Amino acid sequence: MISENNISLNNHNKHFIISGEIALILVVIMNSFGVVLMLYSGSGISAISSVPYAFSELIKNISLGTFTYIFQSLLVLILMILRKKFVGEYLFSFIVGFCFGKFVDIHSIWINHLPLTIISRIIYFIISYFILAFGIALSNRCGLPIIPTDLFPRELSNIIKVSYAKVKIIFDVVCLFTTAILTFVFLGHIKGLGIGTVLAAFTMGKSIAIIGKIIDMKFEFIPFIKKN
Repeated sequence: MISENNISLNNHNKHFIISGEIALILVVIMNSFGVVLMLYSGSGISAISSVPYAFSELIKNISLGTFTYIFQSLLVLILMILRKKFVGEYLFSFIVGFCFGKFVDIHSIWINHLPLTIISRIIYFIISYFILAFGIALSNRCGLPIIPTDLFPRELSNIIKVSYAKVKIIFDVVCLFTTAILTFVFLGHIKGLGIGTVLAAFTMGKSIAIIGKIIDMKFEFIPFIKKN
């Protein structure tokens, strides 16, 4: 249950004040589910998890969740190289990414119990698309180190001074090309990418920006750690 300290109504600006920690926990659970659900829909895996998925298909004895936090560790390292300094918050982001990877594996265990029909596949994709877009918009506002795959485009946007939407789209497209090349070269065919993957890659950056503006109209996130 969310206590009054975690969520309250600010009468001055009409914003709900929500604990950043609660928002981050929701992001980890929701987005890991969104990734698995999009893959299960048959429309292709989300761009942010496409590279780990490619490696999990090449090396079957290592799970998608494990490759997910290996990939995220690489993103954190790249950010530190670009910053040319050690950033402590990035290490916390890695811990969050580790939890995200574990939840990916957890959701993968039970997701097969969901029915699979043409209509349900379409519904699963739509749900997963908006879960991921909402989750990423939420993570960008929680005020805490977030999942590295969400952190990377946000921080890169600040480093190179390019809008987040553009950086997010480019990042997703690069992930898709990497996945396509890996699976085609080593498996003989492109695997894991579908029309849903491509659609999400080219539109999600904009969707995240729109959803973010809607969130900003009513909510404000204040981490309990920073507040104290």
